[in-house]
Amino acid sequence: MKHILDAIQSPDTTSADFANIKLPESYRAVTVHKDEAEMFHGLESRDKDPRKSLHLDDVALPELGPGEALVAVMASSVNYNSVWTSIFEPVSTFSFLERYGRLSELTKRHDLPYHVIGSDLAGVVLRTGPGVNSWKPGDEVVAHCLSVELESSDGHNDTMLDPEQRIWGFETNFGGLAEIALVKSNQLMPKPDHLSWEEAASPGLVNSTAYRQLVSRNGAGMKQGDNVLIWGASGGLGSYATQFALAGGANPICVVSSPEKADICRSMGAEAVIDRNAEGYKFWKDENTQDPKEWKRFGKRIRELTGGEDIDIVFEHPGRETFGASVYVTRKGGTITTCASTSGYMHQYDNRYLWMSLKRIIGSHFANYREAWEANRLIAKGKIHPTLSKVYSLEETGQAAYDVHRNLHQGKVGVLALAPEEGLGVRDTELRAKHIDAINRFRNV
Repeated sequence: MKHILDAIQSPDTTSADFANIKLPESYRAVTVHKDEAEMFHGLESRDKDPRKSLHLDDVALPELGPGEALVAVMASSVNYNSVWTSIFEPVSTFSFLERYGRLSELTKRHDLPYHVIGSDLAGVVLRTGPGVNSWKPGDEVVAHCLSVELESSDGHNDTMLDPEQRIWGFETNFGGLAEIALVKSNQLMPKPDHLSWEEAASPGLVNSTAYRQLVSRNGAGMKQGDNVLIWGASGGLGSYATQFALAGGANPICVVSSPEKADICRSMGAEAVIDRNAEGYKFWKDENTQDPKEWKRFGKRIRELTGGEDIDIVFEHPGRETFGASVYVTRKGGTITTCASTSGYMHQYDNRYLWMSLKRIIGSHFANYREAWEANRLIAKGKIHPTLSKVYSLEETGQAAYDVHRNLHQGKVGVLALAPEEGLGVRDTELRAKHIDAINRFRNV
């Protein structure tokens, strides 16, 4: 891999040079193993340790197919889907790979006894397959994680509705937590020039997810003046939702779990912040019974922060723990958008507060091509900033996933793949200098 890294770091390497680089037969990648899928059987989710299930292996370079690209990965990041993969919840991802492998002769490549994980990358194109015209070897890119076939009409108005829609590196193999990744070429987007490799790799999945869920007409369709309740507002998803709300003229009401996380939200420009631990909200009396009095106390606190107004949009992703409260505090005719269930998938809420007040619940999952492109464009323009707090080596990915699993992190955590150190890959120093405080905001906590 050294000759590939040398070519990337040399300012004189041409596209033709990259096209002629000899590719290795194997590369290092973070994997889970199919024969270990039951290793955590009987344990509670919180007791499952990604450090035990994630491996750094040498794996064979996959065959390059039509419409695909091989990318040298300089940096990647850890998302919650990496954690879910590592603890084999809610199901083993090998069931996804088996199903994908049955689709065609080409997709059989993905059904392997190991799964190369990771749904983010920043890097350099090494090879493109037949039919790829928009990208060439040497292009510096980031990748969004939407993988679709688009052979059905269902996906042509919104690619997320394609029957063969998958999340790359989670429901497909050859993901971004590796030295080389295999992607469909329509996953590629220009790398923001003012960011380092690890900074550019960190927004992808969560930034695009937050954009669709909050801004897009496919999600909440946020407008100026909306009161937006954001759970986990300093976390991987919430930190982008907070930025979108502020940039779009809305009023974020940021819910966090510590004074440090509250300070991060205020540093982004949010004024209304609720530390739910400090204020002692307990939405469940026991495992089976919610406490409507706590919903009402929470709603009263929100109105204190909004001048007496209720919530227009709830940005939901904790799921079971918070969903009943989310439905209750939303205004009449308001919207609850949900993209995840990190505290549990079986949601409970009082439906009277939904149907009688004409509220809507919208399911939102990642983003379509256009939404991902628009979200990346805002990063490239310096309108939205990475929320990178810490960077790990590829060898430390298990620890990185453990920290995310136990909520020991702020914002996003990055992983260096081929990049030998942090801070490399910056091309536009002028734009970077203009936004350096915002870029480093989560690093300075």
